[in-house]
Amino acid sequence: MFRSCLPTGRVLGLIVQDRLGGDVMTAGMTSVEGRAPFRGYETWYRVTGDLGSGKAPIFILHGGPGAAHNYVDSYGHLAADGRAVVHYDQLGCGNSTLLPDKGADFWTPQLFVDELENLVDHLGQRAGFHVLGQSWGGMLGAEYGTRRPRGLKSLTIANSPASMALWTSEAMRQRSLMPQHIQDTLNKYEAAGDYAHPDYQAATMWVYERHVCRVVPFPPEVTATFEQVARNPTVYHTMNGPNEFFVVGTLKHWDIIPELHKIDVPTLVISGRHDEATPACVQPYKDHIKGATWVIFENSSHMPHVEEKHFCMGVVGGFLNQND
Repeated sequence: MFRSCLPTGRVLGLIVQDRLGGDVMTAGMTSVEGRAPFRGYETWYRVTGDLGSGKAPIFILHGGPGAAHNYVDSYGHLAADGRAVVHYDQLGCGNSTLLPDKGADFWTPQLFVDELENLVDHLGQRAGFHVLGQSWGGMLGAEYGTRRPRGLKSLTIANSPASMALWTSEAMRQRSLMPQHIQDTLNKYEAAGDYAHPDYQAATMWVYERHVCRVVPFPPEVTATFEQVARNPTVYHTMNGPNEFFVVGTLKHWDIIPELHKIDVPTLVISGRHDEATPACVQPYKDHIKGATWVIFENSSHMPHVEEKHFCMGVVGGFLNQND
């Protein structure tokens, strides 16, 4: 169901178990919601499980930017193994403070690094915690890891490019392999700046169903995230652009590769065989983070936590248990 990109073709040093069977995400688990003050605003969070269980909690960093926590809800399965799972909405989206009037100079990676640091301290977890970031969340997690924050035990980077130049070039390569009518439609409306046209939206969905989430129709939590971005597009449009493969925002020139050698905690990198974050996008994490393990999910695109949910939880859960 997956393979490692290590030369041996095996996942080294990783116990892979699917201990979390069934469809109930957090059977028997309690969830508590709260708000952490941050620079005059508020970060909404939800803790599933017990922060005092003895296992280091894991903080889940959602993508987008600005996509909110909904579509990564399935990582709450990890709480069934006795570990608290912290979901939160980054500033500007979801249940956190919305700031539609803030400009590009406000929405920076450093803002979100500081927000995460604030949340860790607010919840009193500086003694030890894990971080998992998905898509933009993995980019943020890499930024965070290079700062070597006190208490960080491990880092999981899921479906994330190491630079936006790689992301953009790979998006263009993927587009060149698509049916000509899809390419023509995307090019036509992007040139006109008409991203809301129904034909453009239909072509975009064709791409998403192959390279973002291959569970079609999309599960409710994935749909909820797309709807949330539509309601609160400020962060996504400012930092990324109109969609996943047309990046014209402030992250256009983002590149963490020169800093990756500073990450000094055990690191798991995961991606999907059909991912918009292609192997070329992900390779620098394996090359530049000492000891990093890379797992590719063969039946997934950008959301293995949805597309191969229970197997993904087993991979991540095993990694976390080895690095408590």
